[in-house]
Amino acid sequence: MANELEFGEVTREPDIRLAKDMKEVIQDIDWLEENKDAELYYMYRDLWHEEDEEKILSEGLRYDITVIPPLKMGCEYVKTKGHYHPEAAPGITYPEIYEVLEGEAHYLLQKRSSQAEVEDVVLIQAEAGNKALIPPNYGHITINPSEETLKMANWVDRNFDSIYKDILELGGGAYFEMVGGGLVKNENYEQIAELRYAPPTNAPEIGIKSGMDMYDLIQESENLKFLSNPQDYQSIFEKVL
Repeated sequence: MANELEFGEVTREPDIRLAKDMKEVIQDIDWLEENKDAELYYMYRDLWHEEDEEKILSEGLRYDITVIPPLKMGCEYVKTKGHYHPEAAPGITYPEIYEVLEGEAHYLLQKRSSQAEVEDVVLIQAEAGNKALIPPNYGHITINPSEETLKMANWVDRNFDSIYKDILELGGGAYFEMVGGGLVKNENYEQIAELRYAPPTNAPEIGIKSGMDMYDLIQESENLKFLSNPQDYQSIFEKVL
């Protein structure tokens, strides 16, 4: 298959996200009507090097790669569907960590005060080698604003399913990134905080540094415990945004 990805000894075929799979969150309806079967991005889940498989599974972790080719969805840059995470502990949802392997990514993070009210919205602009930590209680969307393919990796706890419906019901994230770089508020929300910017994540306390290969965090898996036990790492999360 043309879209197969080889990672170490593992070969994966992708889950493919089509435009019609995320029709609720695409702003340009005219473009959508003509491009329902457009392939927007490719998700390769559960990757490992053979010598790390047992450790990754026993630690309850998952390493994925997502590939987002450059595309303009009419007036909007191509993006992921967007989702929140369930709670890992009372009042604290699971975090996630991303690394840009190739290209450029804009990570849009949003924290709700209610279903349709967002109290904090953050944009992290990242390039190859940069990391973006999604702290607990933030939903997130990834945007490819460039003319190059975005290839990114993520580590996440493997024992939960992402929650898509909340963003779908509101027609997307709190902001749309339009072709040319403008960010437009989603009028389906009742209240949206003003957008602010944060740098890529640098958290040496848990081994996260720009330029290092994030996959290698599994060699000292203590560094990844924040993904499954976020309640023990609140002081780190408070500093990343």
